[in-house]
Amino acid sequence: MKNVSQTDFFKEMTLRICSSLDLEKALFECYLYLVDIVPLNFLNLIIWDSDFRYPDVVASVEEGKIDRAPPENYFHFSISDKLRQYLKTLWERAGCVQMINSWDESRYSKAMRQLVKSDNDLSIISLPLRLDNRIIGVFSISAIGKNLYNKREVELISILKEPFTIALSNDLRYKELIDLKEKVEDDNRFLRQELNRFVGERIIGAETGLLKVMQLSDQVAPMGCPVLLLGETGTGKELIANAIHYSSQRKAGPFIKVNCGAIPDSLIDSELFGHEKGAFTGALAKKAGRFERAHGGTIFLDEIGELPMKAQVRLLRVLQQNEIERVGGTSTIQVDVRVISATNRNLEEMVDSGEFREDLWFRLNVFPIIIPPLRMRIEDIPELVSYMIRKKAAQMNINRIPEPAPDTIKKLTAYHWPGNVRELENVVERSLIRHRRGRLNISPFISEQTTGSDIKPQQNIEKIPTLNQGIANLIRRALAATNGKIYGPGGAAELLDMHPNTLRFKIQKLCINTTEFRTR
Repeated sequence: MKNVSQTDFFKEMTLRICSSLDLEKALFECYLYLVDIVPLNFLNLIIWDSDFRYPDVVASVEEGKIDRAPPENYFHFSISDKLRQYLKTLWERAGCVQMINSWDESRYSKAMRQLVKSDNDLSIISLPLRLDNRIIGVFSISAIGKNLYNKREVELISILKEPFTIALSNDLRYKELIDLKEKVEDDNRFLRQELNRFVGERIIGAETGLLKVMQLSDQVAPMGCPVLLLGETGTGKELIANAIHYSSQRKAGPFIKVNCGAIPDSLIDSELFGHEKGAFTGALAKKAGRFERAHGGTIFLDEIGELPMKAQVRLLRVLQQNEIERVGGTSTIQVDVRVISATNRNLEEMVDSGEFREDLWFRLNVFPIIIPPLRMRIEDIPELVSYMIRKKAAQMNINRIPEPAPDTIKKLTAYHWPGNVRELENVVERSLIRHRRGRLNISPFISEQTTGSDIKPQQNIEKIPTLNQGIANLIRRALAATNGKIYGPGGAAELLDMHPNTLRFKIQKLCINTTEFRTR
């Protein structure tokens, strides 16, 4: 082995350590120099997480070849608790370089082979790297054979503590910046995708059938309080939530949408509130949840009635204390998020049946807005049809936009539209797909939307009222019989054998005007 002074050794090694931002390349340059000075087969640079639980291989050189780490930045592996505690105690007590000239010197010789990936007898020198009185990593050299190292090698390696600590610390900061940049880019892509969905979109019927809804939205938008959107599926609750957000003081912040019914129960906590590294199998890195992403903006919880009971408890904490706790974490994270929720289910009935927390319902139901179904705003159908034809024609690269056939609008307004605006959009798209020339005939496809066949719609179907229409007619009859009185002796609630609050909810949901039944 070549003899060198400690000064020359320190100077040359420091230059090689600092020769590249890529620690693998820098470590390879160190290997080329060290191999002529000390017995050497392997070089390893390993970091540890803050809890000293998970070692990650930052860089490794084996027999003169770079052992490339996988693309996740570091090669993560687990070790036993006994070995972890042994290494921690060994390095913390010694505080400096450690030499093992034989596996027999270690009680955990078998387990330590994980760190050097060798079944041979090895001589090892390990140098703990400390920053702010905490071990952040370890630099080690090893050679195949026993008793290959002595005091000379220990002294040489020990003087490399500061250069390797600085290099590893800078690399960790660099990786944090890269991760932060990727997170910001991911958030920007996510938000652009969400925003692009609404570019060019406008709310049809804002001045007609949805006038009352838009008035309520304009009133609540600047307030920042929770909003609960109620209505049948396909009525456009997401568009109203979008309008509320972009009319609020949070419009410069993110607008995050979550479909609570589309996320498995086992993942809902992680998706909403995030998780820490090691919280569960597969959690190799910490992850920010949707609430953290929505900080400073709005989160839209669609299908809130599908939220599992455990997640309801955590959501209640967000609404009450404006803080979350990641899965597997112990510290709280403050969040500033406005919650807009939506459902097509009757949450009050779910509360009565024990499927939904009553305290959460009260928190969400601060300002409810009921979005009427399409059959209750048929005056919007002509404009909706015209808009959808243009929109779908552009998506399908149809240059000549066809006009609807005569009597089409009349037939469309006579239909009850159980699927609401979404069903109308599907009917228009289907008619454009089959259209060849001339006027666009939409009405024949209504039956296909609901039955999936070519059978013409039966005339008597339109005469059968829907369930909501039947309930509304029954409530109107009760209100007429009680002169508009809802609760108390002789009131409509008593007549219908209903709880007064339930009756009020249904009156609001079905847009029944109680004043017309009161005697003047």
